[in-house]
Amino acid sequence: MARQPRLELPGIAQHVVQRGVNRQACFAAESDYGNYLQELAEAAAKHACAVHAYVLMTNHVHLLVTPQAIGEVSRMMQAIGRRYVGRFNARYARTGTLWEGRFKAALVGSARYALTRTF
Repeated sequence: MARQPRLELPGIAQHVVQRGVNRQACFAAESDYGNYLQELAEAAAKHACAVHAYVLMTNHVHLLVTPQAIGEVSRMMQAIGRRYVGRFNARYARTGTLWEGRFKAALVGSARYALTRTF
């Protein structure tokens, strides 16, 4: 079955969640968090996404992101995945995916949503 298109609106914030495959760690050392944030900053700048907040948990990531154009959040997440996962796999002598399927994203319609929403 074909993937459903994501609902994306320029200038509207999105709550993005990406989980480690099988709930495994996607950050194994303190430096991994810094590497991910570096990749996030570079990808966000390249793909015109404002990152308002982030939470990096051991096995998943939450981001609050506002894109300037449709499709930019997906392109940003793809860029992070290519670079961060490649470095992570090389560092820990592993292969394969790090993330569990596609990232999840929901439009943020209000400040109340941003303060109370969980996936």
